Amino acid sequence: MPDMEGFREANNFGLGQAQATDNFHVKGASNLPWGMKDRLTRIFNPKSGKAVLLAFDHGFIMGPTSGLERIDLSIVPLLEYADCLMCTRGILQSSIPAATNKPVCLRSDAGSSILTELNRNVLIDVEDAIRYNASAMAVMFAAGDEEREAITAANLVKAVDLGNRYGIPVMGVTAVGKQMARDARYFALASRMCAENGASIVKTYYCEGFERVAATCPVPIVIAGGKKVPELDALKLCYNAIQDGAAGVDMGRNVFQSEHPAAMIQAVHAVVHDGITAEQGYEMYQDLSK
Repeated sequence: MPDMEGFREANNFGLGQAQATDNFHVKGASNLPWGMKDRLTRIFNPKSGKAVLLAFDHGFIMGPTSGLERIDLSIVPLLEYADCLMCTRGILQSSIPAATNKPVCLRSDAGSSILTELNRNVLIDVEDAIRYNASAMAVMFAAGDEEREAITAANLVKAVDLGNRYGIPVMGVTAVGKQMARDARYFALASRMCAENGASIVKTYYCEGFERVAATCPVPIVIAGGKKVPELDALKLCYNAIQDGAAGVDMGRNVFQSEHPAAMIQAVHAVVHDGITAEQGYEMYQDLSK
């Protein structure tokens, strides 16, 4: 029991002043439990409401991709500039210093490689996500794929069920097969399905008419960087996506395959959080590359 000596009677009741309510900064998350909000706050900056995720989970289907041959040499020097890390549990455990103290969006499904048919995936044990202190779990969803849509939808639903049990948000990652059109109609459908099935974040691609995709998705969308393009084009992608309603980017190859990766991720960060233009971001990239 506390020592009663020197005890002071409560007297500051704030009478006439309403208790502050939480106007939460993450889209669609106001009614989530405290633990979910805490994890989302680690990912999305409370001041800007945006996030820059550094994606280096490519190896789980592609092996040692260019730029990811040695995670300790290529990725670890970039960690300080990212808001969140998107990676697999194997790379997290083997190559990422625990003292990094960055939130992790853990790739939580695995299955086939690029050598076969993708998305025949299974989920990792949610207890592993807890052990790795994941701030979110990323799970693929292949809408429109006749063979794998139901499989990946079941994975997403199961991940959300388990995430709700333990307070871990799920990111639904929209897959695009060869037969799927990369247009606003498809991405709006796939993104909305992820959200309807309980995903707290959606990762999808930028496209013409993206403002309709973002408007019809009730949770934050982060944009996939896709294949490597010139730095100015990648920064234009970031700027346009944010202007059209994205809550952030999940960049991989356009960062770690850049000629100057540290300069590139800092320029991306400024475009996303500070609202500078793509051209200003490119000037920043050039200055930091010197």
